[in-house]
Amino acid sequence: MPIRKASARWQGTLKEGSGTIHTGLGAGNYSFSSRFEEGEGTNPEEMIGAAIASCFSMFFANKLDGAGFTATSVETTANVHLEKTDAGMTVTKIDLISDVVAPGIDKDEFEKLAQESKAGCPISRLLSPGAEITVAATLA
Repeated sequence: MPIRKASARWQGTLKEGSGTIHTGLGAGNYSFSSRFEEGEGTNPEEMIGAAIASCFSMFFANKLDGAGFTATSVETTANVHLEKTDAGMTVTKIDLISDVVAPGIDKDEFEKLAQESKAGCPISRLLSPGAEITVAATLA
């Protein structure tokens, strides 16, 4: 399996500095304002959200297919909660909200596969020891 890479460069102080993130797809800017306020740019928590949302969507589509239900689409949003704790700023919770088009599946089987996907996706397994991960999947 290939090793995926991303890099980040920060210049300056925490509040006045800025940084650039590079992934296989390009670059994005980040700053104190984009992380802790409502400033322009991205932040590490959004990238964690993108990683888990994409991983969960792929895993869920595969689970559905393996159960005989081909998903037309699996669209997932990850809400990543960054909170101040006694240990410092911490990602405490990630809410996965998924809208799925998968004809023919009943609600109970759908919910079971959603929970199995949350537990099985590699990024969920990486993050779940430190953050609570929830899933709310809707069948369209």
